[in-house]
Amino acid sequence: MMNRVKNSVGIWAFGANATRFMPAGYHPEGMQEDMPAKVRRVVDGLGELADGYEFHYPGEVNEGNVDKVRDALGTADLYCIALGLFNNPRYALGSFINPDEKLRKEAIATTRRGIELAAAVGAKFIIWPGGEGYNYPFQIPYREVWEHFIDAIADAVAWANERGVVVLLEHKNSEPAMRILMRDIGMTMFVINKVREKGVAVDNLKVNMDWQHLIMNGEPLSEYAALLAGEGLLGHQHGNSGWGNFDDDNMVGASFFMQTLELALTLRRCGYGRNGERVGFDLFPYTEDQVEAVRRSIYQWEYIDSIAARIDDKALAQAQAAHDAVAAYEVIYRALGLDEDFIRRVHESRRTD
Repeated sequence: MMNRVKNSVGIWAFGANATRFMPAGYHPEGMQEDMPAKVRRVVDGLGELADGYEFHYPGEVNEGNVDKVRDALGTADLYCIALGLFNNPRYALGSFINPDEKLRKEAIATTRRGIELAAAVGAKFIIWPGGEGYNYPFQIPYREVWEHFIDAIADAVAWANERGVVVLLEHKNSEPAMRILMRDIGMTMFVINKVREKGVAVDNLKVNMDWQHLIMNGEPLSEYAALLAGEGLLGHQHGNSGWGNFDDDNMVGASFFMQTLELALTLRRCGYGRNGERVGFDLFPYTEDQVEAVRRSIYQWEYIDSIAARIDDKALAQAQAAHDAVAAYEVIYRALGLDEDFIRRVHESRRTD
């Protein structure tokens, strides 16, 4: 059995958690604490369950507070730094793609500083370009905007390569931009290919699979994990769930249970975690106790993974080779407890009714 894959937790789960209908947030107390205090609260609450944490740059972690944040982390590490320009009104029209060249250069400079901080603390660097897109037909010149976007990503990757930092691209179809440029896995692989065409090495350019972002697109989790692993691009996971039509960032396993179980098996099959990859938890507990929601997600993910470990993979592989869905589900449900004894009791219940 594979050793446990380590995890990381996005610190943004513990903020005010605002919505447009609740702009002050369901947890306004989260706005009253500075970041080191927040980190101490979360670390005390999760204890040994969390191996590391993730932060946005420059809003959540930056050169001014990083030492205090790391002190507050204790034995946990700062695993990922994510670029956080999407919530700055200065970049309402995008950062990398802004029509103002001065703002584009400013955004690239901020990205470089974030990468330098990641290098200093030994973290990976996530680029989720949520503000790089458009809201209306006819709004932007597509080819020109895409060129700006690819150039910025290539610059970030080249800068990261010089400093030994892994860059993780994370796609999403909408929000905050209604149509994000890098909106699906195919577009993400297109971006990687275009960076390569510019002569920038992409060995350290990988994909961060945010589960709810895929679910929103109708992209099957396990299928895309298998394809990305085959291309050497499977760099990180952001675990969560939701109803499927919005980025709910609900607790892991609350919805899409079977897809999550299949993903757990696929991650095992491809040896995920052997090179330091982790399962990060990207959650947004609107009305729930934040620490308890994250704790529950960790428990539920590790339980789902333990079910994947019980699956008879040889029998499942035989069923899959024949494209036999019935035989495949016999194997899967046996791991879930639907065994011959249960089947016998089902039949006996008919005879005693």
